[in-house]
Amino acid sequence: MSKIRSIIVDDEPLALSILRSKLGKLGNVDIIAECQNGREAVSKITELGPDLVFMDIQMPGLNGFDVIKKLQSDIIPLIIFTTAYEQYAIDAFEVHAVDYVLKPIDQERIELAVNRAQKRLKSDTEEQPRPTIKTNIMSALDEIKEFESGVAAAEDSASDATPQVSNKDKKIVIKERDEITLLKQETIAWVDAAGDYCCLHAEGDTHIKRTTLKNLLDDLDPMRFKRVHRSTIVNLDFIEKVIPHTKGEFFLELGDMDRIKVSRNYRDVIKAFLAE
Repeated sequence: MSKIRSIIVDDEPLALSILRSKLGKLGNVDIIAECQNGREAVSKITELGPDLVFMDIQMPGLNGFDVIKKLQSDIIPLIIFTTAYEQYAIDAFEVHAVDYVLKPIDQERIELAVNRAQKRLKSDTEEQPRPTIKTNIMSALDEIKEFESGVAAAEDSASDATPQVSNKDKKIVIKERDEITLLKQETIAWVDAAGDYCCLHAEGDTHIKRTTLKNLLDDLDPMRFKRVHRSTIVNLDFIEKVIPHTKGEFFLELGDMDRIKVSRNYRDVIKAFLAE
């Protein structure tokens, strides 16, 4: 098998140097990029499409979890977190099959993690489709959130007394811990689904809603929101650039940070949009 195309992410230069050195002792890893913050990580992962990412969790600005939330489920690489996180979080990662390496990094442990990643890359993609990777991470985060807050995550529900409104005017209800956010649809740039979770990206923030993409689509304005990948929908109003990619695919730029990949199966959506 060819070398594992990898990106390493850490806000501390020394940590990057140590990780680079330890991975350099292995013969099956090719480091194609190094990132010192979450914004760089999102950009490089989307641009380069690595097989594997080693990522610190605790970083200023966008932390490791925020990076995951901003990546499309369908193109997300395998993730190995490098972390000094508390044990309860590590337990959640283990339950949901997300690999990790505790700091300070041990050579034997990093080699084990890489070997696990290599086996997964060799295995049939049906065993671990890309959206499942993000679903596992979202599930782990949900458990961490419940542990920290001491309450179970609430299911979204609508009151029978709520008047019916059209999808165009309907706000999206987000319950996060003890807060309820009402998102106006015109503020939502794009949505990425991972199993029973949806990441709604609006005004620079990412909101997690426990719902399926199908159910969420029922609440969104169909004239504004279009599916561009199996698990990704985009607000057409936010598209600033359409960049042709290989094999009939496209990238959509939705501002300074968000770049969305359009699969071949949905390219006609973008062609119709450009023809308007």
